[in-house]
Amino acid sequence: MDTYYIDKKFVTDDNALICVKDITVLRGYGVFDFLVTYNKRPFLVEEHVTRLENSARQIGLTLQHSKEEICNIVVQTIAKNPHHNESNIRIVYTGGISPDGVTPQGNGILMVMVTPKLELPPWWYTDGIKVITVDIERFMPSTKSTNYLSAVFAQQKANKAKAVEAIYKDRENRVLEGTTSNLFCFKGNKLITPPDDILPGITRKVVLELTKDHYEHQLRHINADELNQMDEIFITASNKEIVPVIQVNDLKIGNKKPGDKTCNIIKLFRKYTQAYGQGKTA
Repeated sequence: MDTYYIDKKFVTDDNALICVKDITVLRGYGVFDFLVTYNKRPFLVEEHVTRLENSARQIGLTLQHSKEEICNIVVQTIAKNPHHNESNIRIVYTGGISPDGVTPQGNGILMVMVTPKLELPPWWYTDGIKVITVDIERFMPSTKSTNYLSAVFAQQKANKAKAVEAIYKDRENRVLEGTTSNLFCFKGNKLITPPDDILPGITRKVVLELTKDHYEHQLRHINADELNQMDEIFITASNKEIVPVIQVNDLKIGNKKPGDKTCNIIKLFRKYTQAYGQGKTA
């Protein structure tokens, strides 16, 4: 049984309760962030909590905890779950109870849920995956809010198409990001990723840092019509790391195998996270 932190208390997962009148329940108004551990060390936890704070600031949600407090609670909650080899960590700040069911009162609660890290299919990384595009534009894309209606809808479409992920495409025909991932493309030696109108991924940031001396970076928007010109495509996410994409809708990418540059980035990232787990990186 897992142990969670809920509103100043550590409780077993079957006793993790919040009030049904919380506007996170009623309206989907709240923020969250997600990270994983390497060697039981929470990966870049301060960066994730900073993003949580930014998300809260953008939607007008008042946090009653400091960054240091939240980071310490994350570490404590991991320690309460020693039976995990590695963990997924979900940090949630709710909107709180509101007299009119709409207006925040600054009384939200902090939740930290630590669960076993899931092992994803090895073939995602050795063979590559299919993704689809969906004509959806996220509201306030730079925030990580608890309102995930667009992602749930898009992922249902991906499942029906036997795809792993759905990539949002906006009214300007730009492909932006996945439901839970960031998007990268290679054209020659140029590594291309959208610069804005996306959630600033922590894994995305690490990839850009690790590859700055290896490839030319182009932070620019990608038109969907350009995808047939791309040599390699991959997605990044905390729970997925770096996943090669070999098919977008009916379009085959490259030779329909994970590209050499993508495979190199997978190696760079895994080397980095291994060192991180051993405390050898910040």
